[in-house]
Amino acid sequence: MLHPAPTILLVTPVWNDSARLAGFGQELAAALAASALPIRWIIADDGSETGERARLAGLVERFGAVFAPVTLHFAAAHYGKGSVIREAWALDPHAEWLAFVDADGAVSATATLALIAAAIAAEGSVIGIRKRTPETHIQESLYRGVLHWAFLATADCLLGLRSEDLQCGAKVLRAADYRRIAPELREGGLAFDSELLCALHHSGATWQEQPVNWTQKHGGKVHPLRDAWGMLKAIYRVRRRFRGSAANAKT
Repeated sequence: MLHPAPTILLVTPVWNDSARLAGFGQELAAALAASALPIRWIIADDGSETGERARLAGLVERFGAVFAPVTLHFAAAHYGKGSVIREAWALDPHAEWLAFVDADGAVSATATLALIAAAIAAEGSVIGIRKRTPETHIQESLYRGVLHWAFLATADCLLGLRSEDLQCGAKVLRAADYRRIAPELREGGLAFDSELLCALHHSGATWQEQPVNWTQKHGGKVHPLRDAWGMLKAIYRVRRRFRGSAANAKT
């Protein structure tokens, strides 16, 4: 007996970044169209300015000519990447897999589809990680690499996840695992990835980590040094909440 293929909801969050999405989105639309996977793609706008919203609408119309199951979702205001991803994921309560990939194209369309295929084959969540291997290459400045290593070491120490890359912008989750922990998630900004994995870990869910090619892109909204203090405070909030919930569960 043939079973229907699992449904997949892929979200690309964007905030005042139509210029970079224009190139990557066209690449992703073509890759999705060539794939046999039953994917629904949502471009989720996190409160961009009026002109950007109009440009996004034009891009989605263009992408839709290549890959029809693409839609545009507008958040009511700018609350952060994590907030708009959660909002978009909630739009399809029946999807069996939930995924996101950043709009800058640092993780390619090919790598994104490989992560989705790997998750379905493994029947479990798979996250992309920036890791140099014989098969993968990383292109980033020394400055960016050092800051990434420092954040990872700090987050691993505080959260105890022992992940090789918490923040890579491509993840694929079993929807059932995510929906169990979704009510616990609070972080709307850049700490979303760390909170997400911390919540999954505390729930008993597991994931595989798959190295991907990763290329640093110019023009991003994230400034590691400027945003470092906010990220550190967010990690402490996550640590406090989940350590507190673990202690309460034992009493």
